[in-house]
Amino acid sequence: MLPDPETTPTPVTEPAISANAQPVRQRRVRYAGTHPRRFAEKYKEQSPEHYAEDVARIIATGKTPAGSHRSIMVSEILETLEPQPGQTLADCTLGYGGHAREILARLGTNGRLVGLDCDPVELPKTVERLRQAGWAEHQFIPIRSNFAGLAAGLASVGIQGVDGILADLGVSSMQLDDPARGFTYKDDGPLDLRMNPSKGISAAEWLARATPVQLATALRDNADEPMAEPLSKAVLEALRQQPIARTRDCARLLHDIYRKQGWTRDKAEGDARIRRFFQALRIEVNDEFGVLEALLRQLPACLNPGGRVAILTFHSGEDRRVKHAFAEGQRQGLYEVVSDSVRRPGPEELRSNPRSAPAKLRWAIRSSTEAGRSSR
Repeated sequence: MLPDPETTPTPVTEPAISANAQPVRQRRVRYAGTHPRRFAEKYKEQSPEHYAEDVARIIATGKTPAGSHRSIMVSEILETLEPQPGQTLADCTLGYGGHAREILARLGTNGRLVGLDCDPVELPKTVERLRQAGWAEHQFIPIRSNFAGLAAGLASVGIQGVDGILADLGVSSMQLDDPARGFTYKDDGPLDLRMNPSKGISAAEWLARATPVQLATALRDNADEPMAEPLSKAVLEALRQQPIARTRDCARLLHDIYRKQGWTRDKAEGDARIRRFFQALRIEVNDEFGVLEALLRQLPACLNPGGRVAILTFHSGEDRRVKHAFAEGQRQGLYEVVSDSVRRPGPEELRSNPRSAPAKLRWAIRSSTEAGRSSR
């Protein structure tokens, strides 16, 4: 049984802003040297509307400005979904709103986009950005829910089916880069890794309760870790001596284990294995595979006949589940066409945005036959 996947979606209530309200001026963060290093000090990057020149320079170097996110395979997704004026689409992973902005531009004044996101920190910021860009409440409908709540979310706003669905399963750069969210070992922060910090238990709490079998299973299934069993035993034995609750402490522990066991040849290889460890924990504490499987079961019933779905995956566990679900849906007559291979980012995108490298795009088209519609 899945943990509560937040399938009681909440339409986002946007507070009224007084016409006489005056902006509160805040003193900018000071930092040592000529360039900021810590996330909190990168105030220019986190205010791109005021520092466009700085942001453009950062993007030109192939990096992502702090506090933002660069959407991946935008043109390929638009080509796949083919959004048309007046249609209704759903973005199951709203994130920073980059894909949503491009889709909305093609739906016109009579179209609608429903945007789902379970992150209570980032969702209000994205809603504000899209409202400031001119998208009214009848055009853009935000709902706080993860994508397991897609069907319930659509029903909550009176929508029976949509013409297109997008799910970008990657973690947003806003989450990865902010040490306070605990998604990265590169800066010190709480070992948390939850998409919604108010639900479930943190990664540190999960590790403190895990058995060697549970941790080994997570490492193997969620990150294809070849040394899952011995690594699990070594980590939990170390945690019995000294519990950890910080990202940097976790990274140091892993580096020590890898070095003592001779499992890595250099720091770069050790960093790659640490990223896999963090990925395994993140997938576990957010039940990402369970939530994805719930979405895949709902997709055909949420699509109008002939509707399209596009899913971006970022590791083999996700891609395998999407591939099998689409193939089974086609076998049952729910999809009339499914992608027979994945699309990958092009050379220019890989150069300008290295974080796009793992992305794989798969798609399917809902059946328009009576047999396909009978499941709705």
